[in-house]
Amino acid sequence: MKIEFTYLPGDGIGQEVGAQALLVLAAIAKRFNHELSVDAQLIGGIAIDETGTAFPEACQQSAH
Repeated sequence: MKIEFTYLPGDGIGQEVGAQALLVLAAIAKRFNHELSVDAQLIGGIAIDETGTAFPEACQQSAH
């Protein structure tokens, strides 16, 4: 099974917790022969720092 999702780590603890969650998901996918397709996008404060907006166009397109 192929599993596709958008990952939005955001600011603060979201980055640390999200990174560990991705490791868990990867281990589960490997165990059950699934394929993960993760589209990581910026949102929030880090997005403002990098792109000038909290909800960049790339993130908006990924959500559809």
